[in-house]
Amino acid sequence: MKLLDDLDLANKRGEKLKASSPRALSARYDGRTGRIVIHLSSKLIVSFSPEDAQGLEHALPAQLKQIEVSPSGFGLHFPEIDADLYIPALLEGFLGSKSWTASRLGQVGGRATSDAKKAAARTNGSLGGRPNRAGNM
Repeated sequence: MKLLDDLDLANKRGEKLKASSPRALSARYDGRTGRIVIHLSSKLIVSFSPEDAQGLEHALPAQLKQIEVSPSGFGLHFPEIDADLYIPALLEGFLGSKSWTASRLGQVGGRATSDAKKAAARTNGSLGGRPNRAGNM
């Protein structure tokens, strides 16, 4: 009985999501621009660079040629690299998990340069650099 209730609830949530969120009608890799292009049920066309999406960042163009749209229209599957994207999350600006996105932001922040960062690095360098960790002495 519980399983049927859970299944019924999931189906109702799915119907509500279908009614309120755009779905992918088609998707393709545009080799000329190097972008994934998605045609949505709302008539909006969305595109993004594969390098910006978790699971696609190291894919070769040939591996992006085949894209499968899920029957619900809420998922994209890239069979050559066994990667998946969830359309509602993509439309909210999430191209990966929270931890993946945070690591990407950290990489960008670590490469940032400013006068304050340069001054701090000079000061640190004049003091002998980074201190040893407690266990590495």
